[in-house]
Amino acid sequence: MPSIVYILLLICLLVVLPSCSQRVDQPPYRNPDLAVEQRVQDLVSRMTLEEKVSQMVNAAAAIPRLGVPQYNWWNEALHGVARSGLATVFPQAIGLAATFDPEMMRQVAEVISTEARAKFHEYQRRDERRLYQGLTFWSPNINLFRDPRWGRGMETYGEDPFLTGRLAVSFITGMQGEDPRYLKTVATVKHFAVHSGPETSRHTFNAVISERDLWESYLPHFETSIREGKAYSVMCAYNRYQGEACCGSPLLLTKILREKWGFNGYVVSDCGAIGNSYRTHKLVATSAEASSLGIQSGCDLCCGQEYHSL
Repeated sequence: MPSIVYILLLICLLVVLPSCSQRVDQPPYRNPDLAVEQRVQDLVSRMTLEEKVSQMVNAAAAIPRLGVPQYNWWNEALHGVARSGLATVFPQAIGLAATFDPEMMRQVAEVISTEARAKFHEYQRRDERRLYQGLTFWSPNINLFRDPRWGRGMETYGEDPFLTGRLAVSFITGMQGEDPRYLKTVATVKHFAVHSGPETSRHTFNAVISERDLWESYLPHFETSIREGKAYSVMCAYNRYQGEACCGSPLLLTKILREKWGFNGYVVSDCGAIGNSYRTHKLVATSAEASSLGIQSGCDLCCGQEYHSL
């Protein structure tokens, strides 16, 4: 399986750098005429271990000696480009879901991704690369809304796995585009898995459900998003499932997501979720152990600083 840093830089090249043009006497990773995989492999081979780790957190640092700019992986677009100045604001996700109209959802996401690209190009022109200025969006929220007391239920597409899956595929397609070579933006399906509140105990909660409920309720829409929607990113959840931290679960992140469904993108932790493994779930004793658990289980990118402890 390709290294984590290889996957992250591959996504960056597919999304952020398609229009770069460089001189032919520069190293292979700066040559846009070469295959993206070849460019990424060349770049990774030139990086130190510390530089590789620096790319595995949401606020990825610049590597000046290699000409790699800083990049922040965190952006939001639940029903419009969020926290990034003026943008079109569509109805909340639960309202869009009430239309039962996948084609309309695709069109909404297409508008969002077009505005996102325009904003990104302007930020690049001004050499601004901060939080909420990138092209990797942590949307849509495809958790099931089963309990009206859950404060974030309005972010979802409701309680039905089938409808959620159909709308998620449309949203992902509109966000990522259908170009065979480049991604327009990246959509991230969240929160994987068995996460539907309660909000107050999400950092300590251990979801214990039947295997039938897992496969019939909590996983079908994620599977559809990966197999059909081709989502390039998945966010793992704060909670535990059957005793394992979702961001430290070989079952969820490797056996199901990658091996069974063929996912070839990257997994990002919810913000602070890696730290939960030792702070609240008490599964390990230190930040370094929590980071090791996350990486070995299949969490490529940490929203937070824990991976710096490695």
